[in-house]
Amino acid sequence: MTISVGDKLPGGKVLRMGENGAEAVDMETKLKGRKVVIFGLPGAFTGTCTTSHVPSFLRVMDKLKAKGVDEVICLAVNDPFVMKAWGEATGATPGITFLADGDASYTKAIGQAFTVPHLAFFDRSKRYALYAVDGVVQVLNQGQETSACEISGGEAMVAAI
Repeated sequence: MTISVGDKLPGGKVLRMGENGAEAVDMETKLKGRKVVIFGLPGAFTGTCTTSHVPSFLRVMDKLKAKGVDEVICLAVNDPFVMKAWGEATGATPGITFLADGDASYTKAIGQAFTVPHLAFFDRSKRYALYAVDGVVQVLNQGQETSACEISGGEAMVAAI
């Protein structure tokens, strides 16, 4: 099932690096009673993801907070060690929460998985951004776009909220 506006996001576990190592994050608990932006992308340290997608959310963080957004989450099918290192390397932490969907189970549950074998991308995340209030999708920005991430980028999300 591919998520749509009006859908309740599913529960599920993803990972983050905490002070004592990898920690499970329950998405249902994380979203409950909060306004959250989640943006998904194919992978940490990949070209467009690093040079366009993450920076677009950094540029508009103040505007998102002014609209009442409690947290901005970057979700990718990577391990939590890589996601932590990538957040630090991009200068996006603190600010953006980097979560790892190591086995792509959450990405699959929301219908955002894709595979490109010649790039060794198996069950990776499509590029998208969503805004959820209490776990219910209010805005879903996805589609064919260029390396500028104009559909799923931060500026488009600010305009849509």
